[in-house]
Amino acid sequence: MKSVISVILGGGQGTRLFPLTKDRSKPAVPIGGKYRLIDIPITNCLRSGLNRIFVITQFNSESINKHIIQTYRFDNFHSGFVNILAAEQSMENRDWFQGTADAVRKNLKHILAFQDVRYVLILSGDQIYNMDYKKVFDFHTENKNELTICVKPVARKEISSFGIMKVKDNQIEDFIEKPKDPEVQNKFISVNAVRKNFPDIEPDKEFFASMGIYIFNVDTIVEMLNRNFTDFGKEIIPQTIKEKKTGAYFFNDYWEDVGTIKTFLKANLDFALPLPKFDLYEHNIFTHARYLPPSKTGNVFAENAILSEGSIIQRATIKNSIIGIRTIIKDNVVIENSYIMGADYYESDQAKNENTKNGIKDICIDSNTIIKNAIVDKNSRIGKNCKIINHENKKEFDGANYFIRDGIVIIPKNSVIEDGTVI
Repeated sequence: MKSVISVILGGGQGTRLFPLTKDRSKPAVPIGGKYRLIDIPITNCLRSGLNRIFVITQFNSESINKHIIQTYRFDNFHSGFVNILAAEQSMENRDWFQGTADAVRKNLKHILAFQDVRYVLILSGDQIYNMDYKKVFDFHTENKNELTICVKPVARKEISSFGIMKVKDNQIEDFIEKPKDPEVQNKFISVNAVRKNFPDIEPDKEFFASMGIYIFNVDTIVEMLNRNFTDFGKEIIPQTIKEKKTGAYFFNDYWEDVGTIKTFLKANLDFALPLPKFDLYEHNIFTHARYLPPSKTGNVFAENAILSEGSIIQRATIKNSIIGIRTIIKDNVVIENSYIMGADYYESDQAKNENTKNGIKDICIDSNTIIKNAIVDKNSRIGKNCKIINHENKKEFDGANYFIRDGIVIIPKNSVIEDGTVI
């Protein structure tokens, strides 16, 4: 594993996760009450014995940069690192990244600076899963592959969002990125191969999909990047499959691509279930150590809920929800099917007094407020007697200080919701 460099793609503008990505990059979006999305692939790397990790970002990279600097510090006698590679202008190139492959190509000089590198592991920064990359690496080297793609079965309703492939004897023979045409989709049905490798899989899952996790031989990825391809899924992967020996590593465990608001909320609420598909207590994700006090509750009824440290909850009903760090909840608040991200800091008594003088609300969820099927981003000031419930049942809407996506209400970071507001 010492010959492997890990590269985590931070994604573009993250438009499908807007407004959570309004002021932060996609990998920096908080999950599970206290973590960030980027903590998942980094934890998987470190647990797999990979400690040379680059994170490539382009948009709003300040928050992810700060998180990584504060979290992943190795001692002076440790050769490992987690470094941010943000888009930059140079004498050779003054353009932004044009795609995932272009982002890696423009940072090849950093990857190839290590003379012992023989393999490059490409990962996504917006997926939730637990994987031992050592097993993927062993499969790659034992089969003498030049590229290995991690794959999982999916149903027809999902395949327009994935790269789909034909597999024979653990080798990939054909690939198409996000097919929409049913006739084209039919050519990639792999019922027998799916049943052989995943005997207990759901009957509607008849296709193999790429998970966006790749191991390349270093000379293979350099050769492909030198052809000026801009994207992995659309160009590099199908071309490599045509020319090089490409293996399929079958993954039969929980994996969620949280690329949309709907999948993001669903994945987070799953953490709070009695038997979650991804158990935070079992996998022990690395993140920033904040040394916060335990949560403090008054008269609280909580069912299928996670209450993160540093929270103060006076009297509330919380169902199927996650309460993030430093959340302050006042009397008679109802929260259901929602993710409250919490706050980056506590307001001092002096700051609260200034708030009162200036007619500014404290960072909290004030009394008699109801929140259902919503995401409340950090440092929000939610007033009294509010109803954040999507009462008009809108699918998509842009408000003055809130948004609705997939029927889910999102209160952006640092927002103010006045007393009595009904959304």
